[in-house]
Amino acid sequence: MFKIVDELDRKAESHPLGQPETDLKQSVKERIAHLLKTEEIKWFERSKTKGLLQGDNNTNYFHMIANGKRRKTRIFRLEQDEGVIEGEENLRNFITKYYKDLFGASLRNVFSLDETQMGDIPQVGEVENVQLTDEFSEKEVREAMFQMKHNKAPGPDGFPVELY
Repeated sequence: MFKIVDELDRKAESHPLGQPETDLKQSVKERIAHLLKTEEIKWFERSKTKGLLQGDNNTNYFHMIANGKRRKTRIFRLEQDEGVIEGEENLRNFITKYYKDLFGASLRNVFSLDETQMGDIPQVGEVENVQLTDEFSEKEVREAMFQMKHNKAPGPDGFPVELY
């Protein structure tokens, strides 16, 4: 096809082309453009498939970051007075035992929830009780809101402090 276009171009340089030759040249150029476009689309689709299979550079980068963070936060060994603890199962058992001992069942306490015993427990007076049960003033709410830290996690209602 390229040969036909080249021959017609050389012929057009020496003398004008007739209508059949001009039409032939135009149809061959359109066919070549169509084939080139088809080939370009084929290679574009192949490159996308290859990119999906192999991943692009950004994906590789983010995988490396995630794996690096995991390695940084993972415990491989603990050095204790008893010696070095290694191995995933040994570490899991040691840490579980440590926190069970730390947060396990509490010792028996001497607290009583009997409301009839008011012995040495200070009671709320009438004036304090009125202050505690009184309606909130706008000034109190404003002061409480401005004491809250910005850019923190949303509250139980799902709204961040900045909204208020």
